Amino acid sequence: MAKIGLIDVDGHNFPNLALMKIASFHKQQGDHVEWCNFLERYDKVYKSKVFTFSQDETTCIQADEIISGGTGYNKYDELFCDSVDLDYSIYPKFKESYGFLTRGCIRKCSWCVVPKKEGWIKPYRDIEEILQGRKKAVLMDNNILASDYGLEQIEKIIKLKCRVDFNQGLDSRLVTDDIAKMLSSVKWINSIRFACDTISAVDPLIKAIEKLNKHGLKNYKIFVYVLVKDINDAYTRVLKLKELGVSPFAQPYRDFENNIQPTQIQKDFARWVNHKAIFKSIDWEDYRK
Repeated sequence: MAKIGLIDVDGHNFPNLALMKIASFHKQQGDHVEWCNFLERYDKVYKSKVFTFSQDETTCIQADEIISGGTGYNKYDELFCDSVDLDYSIYPKFKESYGFLTRGCIRKCSWCVVPKKEGWIKPYRDIEEILQGRKKAVLMDNNILASDYGLEQIEKIIKLKCRVDFNQGLDSRLVTDDIAKMLSSVKWINSIRFACDTISAVDPLIKAIEKLNKHGLKNYKIFVYVLVKDINDAYTRVLKLKELGVSPFAQPYRDFENNIQPTQIQKDFARWVNHKAIFKSIDWEDYRK
C-alpha cells in the first residue's frame, strides 16, 4: 500500500477536481490518501494548481516522487485517471456535485486558455454521472450552448429537476427564443450567469435578456461577468448592466501568457463593482477620488 499526499496549491475555497479523481483512483488501488503533512514522508505527492497567478507551494516536501499538474503550471495533458468518479470525501464542506458536461469552446478569446487547453467543444460527461446521487451541480462548461449534446443535457437537467449553476457563464450570442425558453425552465442554484467582456457583447446580452424576460426569467436572477481591461470600456458596460437591473461582477484582466498582473486601478474598479453597497450608492468617479 502506497502513501499518497495531496496538495491543493490554490487553497480549499473551491474543490480541485483533478485531486478528487487522483484520490479516488489511488483509493481504488488500496493506497492511503491524505492531504500532505509536511512533517511526514510519502511515496508520492501530487500538487495541483489551477491559476497561473497562485503562489506555488514552496515548503519542503518529503516524497519519493512529486508530480505537479494543472493549468496553473501550464500543463494541459489529460489526467491519467480522468474516467474515475470524484472523491468528495476530501472536500466534505462542499455539498454540490462538480464537473463538466462538455469540454472545449467554439470561441478563441485572447484572454482565455480553454482553446489551447481543450480545443473545440465536445461531449464529456452525462449529468447523472456528475450528480452521483446529489441534487445540485456546479457545472464548469465553457460554452455549453454551443453544443447539441450540451443542449440535450440541459433538457435532461430540467427533467431531473436538479438545481445547477453554470459557473463559467453562458454565451448570450447563442440564446435563441427556444434556448431562452429552455433556460427559463432550469432550476438555478442562485443565478443564471453570462459574460459581457467587450462592448460588442452588450447588444447580444440585451437581446438574450429580452428573450429570457419573455419566458418569465427576471433580471435580478441574472449575473454577468465583466472583464476589466480598459477602465472606460468596462465602465460603459457596467453602467448598462446597472440600468438593466442585473448583477455585474468585475474581473480584472490578467495576461497569463506574459504573467502581467492587474493594475491597481483595475483592482479598485473591481472592488467598486463587486461591493454592492458601494456600487449602488456611489458613482465610480466619486469612489476613485
